[in-house]
Amino acid sequence: MNDAEIRDLLLGTRRIAVVGASNKPARPSYGVMEFLLAQGFEVTPVNPGLAGQEILGQLVVASLAEATPLDMVDLFRNPAEVEAPVREAIRLGAKSVWMQLGVINETAAELAREAGLTVVMDRCPAIEMPRLGIVKA
Repeated sequence: MNDAEIRDLLLGTRRIAVVGASNKPARPSYGVMEFLLAQGFEVTPVNPGLAGQEILGQLVVASLAEATPLDMVDLFRNPAEVEAPVREAIRLGAKSVWMQLGVINETAAELAREAGLTVVMDRCPAIEMPRLGIVKA
């Protein structure tokens, strides 16, 4: 995706499900979730092992279905494990799938694209937003 497409995607997104959210402040998913909340996004952490708890004041849910309605699914998962949540994102009507830094799965990306979802892979919104100048002060 080019910069204009990423900018449009981020500016058109409001609700984000973070799959693989962690309650550990040292983990990248925690920092990204904190950043997204500070930018005004509605963020739902998805982690079956932490369901019912809170991360950054947000109730953790066990599945993507519990995070609906959603615009974007942000994946902090092993690349080999993203196909199932991508299929679920498609089924639930997400508009986009964002695979974090190091998360590269061409098969899952192609499934999402064929279903009409926008796909970002091997990038991070907490890096892209400041780089593109679209952060709130």
